[in-house]
Amino acid sequence: MLFFVLRRILISICVCLCVLLISFSLTRMSGDVATTIAGPEATQADIEQVRRAYGLDRPLAVQLADWAGHAVRGDFGESFYFKKDVSSLIVERMPTTFRLGVFGMLVGLALALPLGILAALYEGRFIDRAIQLLISANQAVPSFWLALMLIIVFGVHLGWLPTTGADSWRHFIMPTLVLGLSVLPALARLARSGMIKALASDYVRTARAKGLSSFSIIVKHALRNAAIPIVAIAAVQFGNALGGSVVIESVFALHGVGHLAWESIIKSDVAVIQASVLMFSIIYVVITFISDVMNAMLDPRIRLS
Repeated sequence: MLFFVLRRILISICVCLCVLLISFSLTRMSGDVATTIAGPEATQADIEQVRRAYGLDRPLAVQLADWAGHAVRGDFGESFYFKKDVSSLIVERMPTTFRLGVFGMLVGLALALPLGILAALYEGRFIDRAIQLLISANQAVPSFWLALMLIIVFGVHLGWLPTTGADSWRHFIMPTLVLGLSVLPALARLARSGMIKALASDYVRTARAKGLSSFSIIVKHALRNAAIPIVAIAAVQFGNALGGSVVIESVFALHGVGHLAWESIIKSDVAVIQASVLMFSIIYVVITFISDVMNAMLDPRIRLS
């Protein structure tokens, strides 16, 4: 197990370094950073002054090494648009994004697991087909469209829920529901297929032959084995949910890291874009690492492979 964990840590570090290199390269390929910072009405002298002030007149390799060295210490520089330290901006807004992601995943799991289990128990019958149709319809609906429809119905016409801001738990109901529904299809399908496979296995037949109750067979025996792939895909879906928060936070005007990234892209605030991409990637890698370790604990064969 120790070798498995060390190997996963090494892979995670390599992935983070690759993301760091790619995010830096892409922002430099998007255009002249000094011209962007100086603004459309800046003269050539102004642009050159900005280039020297931000160290953009140095070779790219030196800029990358300097940025990576500061990023490892948590220093991402200063935002030219917000006029604040980038690390402080991300720390201020991360709780909103993290809260939205966690609540969204809990809603997605709370809906997906019962639907997947119910579909597996009634495999091939009307309930199974109805659930699969519901999941497919949900998958076909874009998150931003669903968010706008909820705002129009529950925020504008009925006036039940606030449409923007993050002042209370009521502000998170609609964004959380949209995010939860966006991760539901993958989780529900995996729960269904895992449960079908588990219910057809020999150990479940043995449990039935012993006269155990249906609840005990489903929860204690079948669900435990079906949970292994669900844990892995849940980690991936949580990463996707955090990435998807860029759209949802923008629609509901939630001032999280996703909304910050969106504002920074519009304003071409390179320092914030690089830091946001790196932070989302690190969170994604950490969650994937945790899910790998959990899977290895649930199934020892994964450690050996």
